[in-house]
Order: sequence, then structure tokens, then C-alpha cells
Amino acid sequence: MTDTVPTATPPTSQVTLADGRVEIAPGAPAPTGRYANEDLLPVPVEGRTWTTYNFSALWVGMAHNTASWTLASGLIAVGMDWKQAVFTIALANVIVLIPMLLTGHAGPKYGIPFPVFARASFGVRGANLPAVVRALVACGWFGIQTWIGGEAIYFLAGKLIGGGWTDAAKVGGYAWTMWLSFAIFWALQVVIIYRGMETIRRFENWAAPFVLVGAFVMLWWMSGKAGGFGPLFDQPSKLGWGADFWKLFAPALMGMIGFWSTLSLNIPDFTRYGKSQKAQTWGQALGLPTTMTLFAFLSVMVTSGSQAVYGEPVWDPVQLAAKTDNTVGLLFALVTVLVATLSVNVAANLVSPAFDFSNIAPRRISFRAGALATCVLGVLIFPWKLYSDPQGYIFTWLGLVGGLLGTVAGILIADYWILRRSRLDLADLYRTGGRYWYEGGWNWRAVVAFAAGGVLAVGGASFEPLTDGRPVPALADLADYGWAVGLGTSMLLYLVLMTATGRNRTTA
Repeated sequence: MTDTVPTATPPTSQVTLADGRVEIAPGAPAPTGRYANEDLLPVPVEGRTWTTYNFSALWVGMAHNTASWTLASGLIAVGMDWKQAVFTIALANVIVLIPMLLTGHAGPKYGIPFPVFARASFGVRGANLPAVVRALVACGWFGIQTWIGGEAIYFLAGKLIGGGWTDAAKVGGYAWTMWLSFAIFWALQVVIIYRGMETIRRFENWAAPFVLVGAFVMLWWMSGKAGGFGPLFDQPSKLGWGADFWKLFAPALMGMIGFWSTLSLNIPDFTRYGKSQKAQTWGQALGLPTTMTLFAFLSVMVTSGSQAVYGEPVWDPVQLAAKTDNTVGLLFALVTVLVATLSVNVAANLVSPAFDFSNIAPRRISFRAGALATCVLGVLIFPWKLYSDPQGYIFTWLGLVGGLLGTVAGILIADYWILRRSRLDLADLYRTGGRYWYEGGWNWRAVVAFAAGGVLAVGGASFEPLTDGRPVPALADLADYGWAVGLGTSMLLYLVLMTATGRNRTTA
């Protein structure tokens, strides 16, 4: 039976503190019903304790990972030199920081996670659309990172055990021992997520500097192999700075933006624990662009060195580490990869989809059940195919992800900042019949804007190596700018539709 009228539970009052943070009024009952559970309710002000350091450490821990490494090294592999690769990544992270700060604002102000925040624009029920899209993207990322972690275990065990491990019989194109390593790393993450958010925060605080040291050690090792730092800087661009570079630059930039476009949406899942707006703003501004640029620099230097030493760029750090004959060095490198992968995968790719899946049926799906669903779907998405080559990894996977999620970001920003002036009613975010109920729980204007932006953003994209051809060949020229096209289209169309139907008069 469809809910069409308000529940019997009266609206819950809210109070605004002097610093602008909002919470449920002391003594007032918390929202209840089919759209609320303990994981989705607003975090009380006393529970919002994360400082600037905590957010900076979170970003350092998430940025210093193997997938971030392969972003930069992948650009070297497709023809850029170190200056072009670092420039592309630095610019992308400055750009993506803007929507990240805008969507992150609702976290410390209201203490709500991303799927609840999306209810204001998509509707109490309609928020499941962006939440599920975001969750499925996270499943893909979880699978890719888990495959990377499995690789590290596979190569590490191979060095310790010998050829009997690495030369095992192949199943589906890979040694069965590689599949076993993948399964072991998968199970390890399931165990960690069950220990909760506080364990994750503590893990990030010490994992980040450990991984950074590991990256510098790898740079020192590669410079030694190459005969100094000179060869690392001297590797020329195959593209130059002419038309060939700029033709590649646009899709590469969108791909780099797409890498963190997931977090630009669900960052309220973390900022809801923020002590203040200043904490989340400075923490993210200091943690994201600087960290990613530094890590990109280290990555391109090492990958350029591998090109000088081995005659071709080795863009996968696990395979590069496996080339060393020093057992101690190999152990350190691969343990670093394992720690880095655990750091980002649990924080970025399990926490948020767990909330997203919980939002589908709050009374039936808990945070832990949502995390387990992510783990299963992360395998079913065949991550080994996505990660098999830099061309498909950067331009297919990241480009499609960025295009789709850019459309959601455009709608959220337009609704929260332009229409509502950052004012929300906490009670109505959890109940039927309120101001965010729209038509049957769905805001069709947001759905139309999402669909239109999505088609323009990714309709003309190449889906290789997943499949041949482009769904809408006429839109091919827009595909290189997918994230920007999706964000801009959805934002403008949403504002037009809301204004034309008189919904822009709603201020909370």
C-alpha cells in the first residue's frame, strides 16, 4: 500500500545553535517510521566531534592508495610526461573540491548522511535513485580496490612460497591462487567494517603516514635503479603540448574528477561528524588537493623511472614492486600496498554504500547489512576487467562514473544552496506527507533533470572494453566533458522545472 498521507507522528522540532548547527530539540522524540533507523538519524551535536585534523587525516589516508597511484601512472602510460600528468591531476582536484565543500556543508550543520540529504531534492522515496547509483559505483570501486589488495597478497605469497604459488593452474585467465588471494582480502575487509566507524577513524590516523613513507621509499628505490633522479624527469611526452595533448587532456581531466566524484556526493556521510563548518572546510581543503598532487608527483616519478629502467612504463605499483629481488624491500612495498588499499576501501567504498543500501529499506537493512551487500556486488561487477588496462580504467570507468554522479551533484547543489539557502526541516526528511514528500515520495523534476543530464553526459561515451560502440553516437563530442556536462545540465534543468512548477517557493 502506498503512503499518501502524513503519519500519526507529529513533526519533530529542531533547534539552531549559535554556530549555525541544527539538531533535534532536546527532549523531543526522534523521527520514527519506515524511513528512519538509528544509522540514518541526525548525529546529535555532542556526537559531532571530528576536527580539522581528523578530516585532513581522512583525506591523506584515502588519497594515498594504489588506485590514486594508478591515476597518475596511467596518464604516463597513455603518453603524458610527468609535468602534464601532475598538472591534470592537480587541476582536477581543485575543481572537484568545490562541489565537495558545497555538498559537505549539510553534514556538520544537520548531522545527516548523504541519502537523507538527497531526500530534500529527490523526495523521501526518490532519494533511493541517487543513493543506489552512488552505491553501485562504490561497489565497482570496492571490487577494483579488493582486486588490487588481492594482487599484493598474491605476489607477496609468491615470493615467500615460490613458483608453486605463482605458476598454479589458471582459472578464468588467472592462477587459482590469485582468486584465493582476492577472496582473502575480501574477507579481511568484511571483518573490519563490522567493527564500526570509530575503528575506521583510528586506522586512518596511522595508516596515512605509513603509506606516504612507503611511496617515498619506492621513489628512492626507482631513482637508484635509474641512476639518479635525472632519468625520471627526462622521460619525454609522447604527445607534446600541441593538439594531441589537448585532445587527451579533456577526457583525462574528467576521469580524474570522476575519481573523487563519488566522495563529492556522499561526503556528508563523514562531515556529519564534524565539529564545525570550519573543521570540514579546512580539513578537506588542506587534505585533498595537496595530498593528491604530492602523491601524483611521486607516482609519475616512479612510473617515469620504470620506463627508463625497463623500457616501458609499469603503471601498476604491485607489479612494479614484484620486480625487486630484495625480499625485505618487497615485503615492505606490498605491505604498504595492503595498508593503503584497506585504508581507502573501507572508508570510501564500504561506509557510504552501507548507508545508501540502508536507505532503501531502513527498517530491514542495517548499516552492516548494507556493507555486506556492497562486498557481494563488488565481486559481481568483474573488477579485474575494469582494472586490466589504463585506457579502460581512466576513460571508460572513471569517465562514466564522473558523468553520472556529476548530474546528481548538480541537483543537490541547486536545491540546497540556490532554492533552499541551506535551510532544511529535519523532521520532514523522515516522514510521509511533509514538504519533501512531493508526489508519492518522488520529486519527478529531479528525476527528469538526472535523466537528461545523464544522457548528455555519458550517452556518447565509448564503453570499451566493456562493450563496443556508443549508445548515442551523436553525443560523442560531449563525452569528453561528461562530468561538467552532467553537472551543468542537471543543475539548470532542475532550477527551471522547480521554478516553473512553483516549488522554488519552498525555503526549507
